[in-house]
Amino acid sequence: MRRKDREMDKEFAYNVVDKAPFATISMVRADKTAYGVPISIVREGNHFYFHSAMEGEKIESLFKQPQVCISAVSKCKPVPSQFTLEYESAVFFGNAVMVKEKEEKIHGLFLLCKKFANENMHHFQKAVEGSLERTAVIRIDITHITAKRKQYDKNGVEMKWGRME
Repeated sequence: MRRKDREMDKEFAYNVVDKAPFATISMVRADKTAYGVPISIVREGNHFYFHSAMEGEKIESLFKQPQVCISAVSKCKPVPSQFTLEYESAVFFGNAVMVKEKEEKIHGLFLLCKKFANENMHHFQKAVEGSLERTAVIRIDITHITAKRKQYDKNGVEMKWGRME
């Protein structure tokens, strides 16, 4: 990371992705071109889960090259007086694994639904029964994490590494 003064720790990175409304997964297509797409993602420990259709460009790309990069931003606020933005961001590198075991698929979907549709969890079992066979669940095993922040205090002074308010 070039700006070590803005670097944050692993727990900060986890907090960013846990708060983010979505993340972007970047991968390499079968023809070796770059491909990135926003996804709904949930973290459990050192893993992410997301769901997908059973086929398509994302799934084909993950089968050919399982190494991925996931980026998330949980705060982005213009600071016009400084001609910049305040932000909190995290980048995760890892390996994609297509979840095959039924119990883990259900677990991944449960975590996703709990995060994004908690008020409707009383319908979870019925929804899973109707869609499990046609839904792919992908687990990302995290191998490397970076995070950074740019934030100003109430006096307009940038808060460098480790300084929180």
